[in-house]
Amino acid sequence: MQFKQFGRTGLMVSRLILGTGTFGKQTDEAEGYRMLDRAAEAGVNIIDTADIYPPGAEPGGAEIIVGRWLRTKRSGFILATKGGGRMGPAAWDVGNSRKHLLDAVDASLRRLKTDYVDLYQLHMDDPATPLDEVAEAMDTIVRSGRARYIGVSNFLAYRLARVLGRQDTLKLARFVSAQPRYNLLFRAVERELFPLAEEDGLAVIPFNPLAGGLLSGRYKHDDTPEKGRFSAELGQFGKLYQARYWHQREFETVGQVRAITEQEATSMATLAVAWVLANPAVTSVILGASRVDQLTDTLAAADYGLDGTVKARLDEVSVAYRGGDTGT
Repeated sequence: MQFKQFGRTGLMVSRLILGTGTFGKQTDEAEGYRMLDRAAEAGVNIIDTADIYPPGAEPGGAEIIVGRWLRTKRSGFILATKGGGRMGPAAWDVGNSRKHLLDAVDASLRRLKTDYVDLYQLHMDDPATPLDEVAEAMDTIVRSGRARYIGVSNFLAYRLARVLGRQDTLKLARFVSAQPRYNLLFRAVERELFPLAEEDGLAVIPFNPLAGGLLSGRYKHDDTPEKGRFSAELGQFGKLYQARYWHQREFETVGQVRAITEQEATSMATLAVAWVLANPAVTSVILGASRVDQLTDTLAAADYGLDGTVKARLDEVSVAYRGGDTGT
């Protein structure tokens, strides 16, 4: 396992992170423990979760499983969770208001059975809440000891820049990470978010490097998945992934990636994750899986030496997707 400095902090982190979005729905507790054990054996020292995980089930389940596994080994891992998603029926049970974030972090700590998380992130932007309120709420969380570091997920670059401006103006605890969706197939963040992150010293920890599993090579365009990210078992979340990725053009690109991996005698999953890790702006990559055997190929990416010529070919295959939503 390779390690890298986490933004402008003194923290050294593994280049691979175990994501737990399947825990409590697609992945039961026993299998979740096996996945956590396997990642730990490989040298992974960061666990990523969120209060709304798992999709398609009662929120909080993933944090409960992670908390039970960590109970006797908390000091050996960097624990990250996220808040801001819908957690109850009340109007204030969602979003980045001071009320919701302070309630949410306390509830996460109870489920995780810990006094603090190492990284607390806003799970998504909330345009309805003033950024001064958001920044001050996160500052309160850090100064109270509930979190050591703070960051954002799913933020557009211009919104993140405004958040960073607030912390400098108000002398608040510093946001140190950004978590974008990033893979060969959709909505790159290279054009705006990566330069901002490098300029401001933010750690970048992309999630979804396999495009919901498309880059594992397991799906065909005429499939109707009964399990996984693209299935009806995940409800609206499954429909979201279908709308995002399940198109003829994406499957044609997967075929091009498959041809490259066959020539390199490696798996698509290993090559896809290695390609993301090869970007100098990327700190670590979050791996998702529903079974422990699915981690074999993605964990192998940590030590895979991606040839420059192969990287250039993957860059070329994915160029239409890496200019932003418009493809320009």
